[in-house]
Amino acid sequence: MEFSEQPHLTETRDHNYDETSVVVLSGVEAVRKCPAMYIGSTGPDGLHQLVYELVENAIDEFLAGQCQKVHIVLHEDGSCSVADDGRGIPVARHPSVNRSSAEVLLTLLHSGGKFHGKAYDLTGGVHGLGLTCVNALSEWVRLEIRRDRQCYFQEFRLGMPEGELCAIGETSQRGTCIRFLPDREIFGDGRKFSFDRVSARLRELAFLNSGVTLIIEDQREHLCVEYCSTSGIVGLVHEINRNRSPINQKPLYCRNVCAEVEVEAALQWTTSYGEEIYSFANSVRTPRGGSHVEGLKLALARAINQYASASSQQDLTEIEITTLDVLEGLGAVLSVRVAHPQFDSQAKSRLVNSELAKAIEHSLFEALWSFFAESNDAARQIFAKALEVQRARLAVARSSMPAPYFPQKRGYSLDIYREQFGIRSKTWHDSCRWLTDDGLLRAHVEMCAVSPKARMLDVCCGSGIVGGSFVGRVGYKVGLDITPEMRNLARTRLDEVRAGSIYKMDFDDNSFELVVTREVLHLLPEPRRALLEVLRVLRPGGQLIFGQTVPYSEVDAAWMFRIFKKKQPLFCNNFLVEDLQQVLTECGFHRIEINEYLQWEPIDLWIDTHETSALHRQEIRELYYNAPKDLREVHPFEVSSDGRITDQWRWCIFSARKSDDGSNRAGPVTNGSAGHR
Repeated sequence: MEFSEQPHLTETRDHNYDETSVVVLSGVEAVRKCPAMYIGSTGPDGLHQLVYELVENAIDEFLAGQCQKVHIVLHEDGSCSVADDGRGIPVARHPSVNRSSAEVLLTLLHSGGKFHGKAYDLTGGVHGLGLTCVNALSEWVRLEIRRDRQCYFQEFRLGMPEGELCAIGETSQRGTCIRFLPDREIFGDGRKFSFDRVSARLRELAFLNSGVTLIIEDQREHLCVEYCSTSGIVGLVHEINRNRSPINQKPLYCRNVCAEVEVEAALQWTTSYGEEIYSFANSVRTPRGGSHVEGLKLALARAINQYASASSQQDLTEIEITTLDVLEGLGAVLSVRVAHPQFDSQAKSRLVNSELAKAIEHSLFEALWSFFAESNDAARQIFAKALEVQRARLAVARSSMPAPYFPQKRGYSLDIYREQFGIRSKTWHDSCRWLTDDGLLRAHVEMCAVSPKARMLDVCCGSGIVGGSFVGRVGYKVGLDITPEMRNLARTRLDEVRAGSIYKMDFDDNSFELVVTREVLHLLPEPRRALLEVLRVLRPGGQLIFGQTVPYSEVDAAWMFRIFKKKQPLFCNNFLVEDLQQVLTECGFHRIEINEYLQWEPIDLWIDTHETSALHRQEIRELYYNAPKDLREVHPFEVSSDGRITDQWRWCIFSARKSDDGSNRAGPVTNGSAGHR
């Protein structure tokens, strides 16, 4: 390899990289240089992580059988103190650095008494960073230790000791109290501790550690709350599900020791849709789960499938139920105690001991299987709920497969459609916003690329709203619908309206230059058959324009299917954009273009119709209220303080052409001027 000279770099940058460029930061300096690397962020999460580090140290003392009470105080000056009645931090000089052990713990990274396993059997602290981080990121820290009948004190500023640790008097008590003021330079002016946030963490710890007393005092608001629980994690599950209707009234509880791992789990299914799994490792909350949660999920899927195989339910599903299916409505607490926990970072948000998943699966499976086998009514309800989720998921997955579009026995008839939409016609225009949304109608019209004298068909025209919006853009507007009541409404907007079905239209081949429709393909058991009939009545080069609500991605597809299916039982297909492109191409359309229109829909208005039962309306609301975080990140919706829901629907308006020679050959798929309006 040859290195070419680049004199212009040395001329413009007089930077030398030699031994003088190498900087060695002390433990405290390293933390202050990159605080987020150690505590996750410099926002509220990182700020409260400092409190949790101290509380978790106290809980480690409790797990070692040396502590009974922890007292947290949020002081008026913005500082926080955490005191426990444990053994107290060691005070003697450390032999390797000739400083007090307490000062070593607060100033040197990776120092601690939890590495060799002699002082603690089980700990949440594994990196030896917690105390150092609290000290490094504080304007000041005041350390008070009660040990060996003496009280000791030392103060630190910006992570550095202000003096030696010294004895300040005798005492009959023992324990450690650390008071700290977060550094404004690190956390800014928003360095205010939340009483509710710290309280919630203490409540969890009280359930996880029966017998410990946790007190939080807020001197700013004159509040004081004490947490002490004897109900264990079962009590925490009741807290999680307190506003939900349980399926198994008594939570499933199991505790086991397997492969030197103590596993404790409590599970309760509800009629709700969101899942809530609180996972912990040595009392440390792991919000991102990890190997212990994977073990629970493996055990759940295995147990529910064994239940299906061993019972009369086995003929209801052709494939295995997945973990995703059985999690819906579950409120659970999983707590593991392991000698050597491995976390993904100092924030300890995820447990990464790879060997734990299989051990925990084995530990929990027998308890889950016994529960399903013995709790007949609850098991049947949980299985039915999982089966519903599975079918919704598969319906979305199969939407791009040709065969499912041709079901021969779907149980639908034209009479059902005729009856439902005949009743709906009485309140049609008041039942939702999308029907008459000017922007959405304009988005359809803007796709129009036919002669002003063209003959247009509004197929499944309903009240003729879509076709009527093309006034002035086409010469003659014809409507087609199976519902007499809808046809009467459409005649006020269209030039001619006929009775008929989209599957078999009473028009000659090549009758129209333009066919329009909206929100119809979702309701058709055989959408390809309908599109082929549209293709037949279009003239060569003719245009199809239709609008459909579509998911934002695969993440929200199954969720949307369930909402639309509960709102309208005739709902069949929940197309992704790619599915619709493929269907159009396979039917012989080409020159496909797509425009996108985002429209806010009041869900409470939309579901207040006769075909949606009161139960299904509530279930739809629950789907929104309990939507998981990953779904909320891709699908925008809003829930007001009084519970009303507004959803941002993603409409895609498609334009597709019949070939100029009239053949049904497939053409290329292209995106037109698709964009958010």
